[in-house]
Amino acid sequence: MKVRPNKGKSQLMKMQKVSLVAALAAGALIALSPLVRAEDKPTPPASHPPTGQRAEMAKERLAKMAEELKLSEDQKTKVAAAMKAQAEAMHGLKEATPEQRKEKMKAGRAEMDKQMKSILTPEQYTKWETLRKEGGPGRPARRSAPAGPGAEKPEKN
Repeated sequence: MKVRPNKGKSQLMKMQKVSLVAALAAGALIALSPLVRAEDKPTPPASHPPTGQRAEMAKERLAKMAEELKLSEDQKTKVAAAMKAQAEAMHGLKEATPEQRKEKMKAGRAEMDKQMKSILTPEQYTKWETLRKEGGPGRPARRSAPAGPGAEKPEKN
């Protein structure tokens, strides 16, 4: 039988390699643990302001609408109630599938349209429809055509 003269040195090197691998694995776990925990918290989309700001934005939209359409106090109250009802109806859409969300939003817009038609005079309603298509008071303009590879790009000045 052959006796290896460096058996102790060989075992020492194996232990050092195992220790090094264990230390690297532990370091990687410690370094990456904040990233794993960060994925647990869903962050709201950047396009949605915090709830307190939403209420403020709704008030501003109502004030601009009242100014643009020259609403009476009674109309302001009714429009505010209609806007609040629509916001509450849209509140639970986060859990809905995209198809359900699309249908509920379409129904919500139709209901808002119906309510506005009953609240506003014919002239105000016509102006409201125009403002809504242009983006409305306090809102960005809606796109009339989908943007995509074949869509025309707006001209830059």
